[in-house]
Amino acid sequence: MNRLVRARKAPRDLAVRARMVQLSWSGQRAPAIADTLGCSAKTVRCWLHRFNCRGIAGLEDLGGQGRKRRITEQDRSRIIALVKTLPPGRLRWEPVGELWAPDELGPAEWTLSTLAAAAQAEGIQVGRSQVRRILLAEGVRWRRPRSWTRSADPDFAPKGRGSSACTPTRRPAPRSSAPTNSVR
Repeated sequence: MNRLVRARKAPRDLAVRARMVQLSWSGQRAPAIADTLGCSAKTVRCWLHRFNCRGIAGLEDLGGQGRKRRITEQDRSRIIALVKTLPPGRLRWEPVGELWAPDELGPAEWTLSTLAAAAQAEGIQVGRSQVRRILLAEGVRWRRPRSWTRSADPDFAPKGRGSSACTPTRRPAPRSSAPTNSVR
């Protein structure tokens, strides 16, 4: 127990719990141990009870706590892979030089709603907000920003430079100190 208290590589929580047991063995009561370690007496009693029942293994955290994932890692990977595919309504060039879309009624750009619908069509039970959380966690962009600013047309002339960053901002008008409402 003393080695666990002094261990530099042991998890901090485990070392604190071992210190609780060590202080208990030295004759201190739960309220005094709680004051020494900066926790509640109820916490000290809980860990001492677990140590008495299970030994040193009782000082470790129990696994499997919290809500289980509703979507598997494989399904998450399929959603991320779906973003990298071309949307079914996106126009493509045929080899003969004509434009066509695999699904003319399908989305031309991926949005959260169209990604959720496509994932549901593949059998993945996922909602729009969950798709958003998955993509944000992976750092994936799910749409092209400002698609109107670029073109594959060789004659396309982009707009000029944007406005200057040093354009002065308009200062707000000073507030009147006189009351504006009258209650009579």
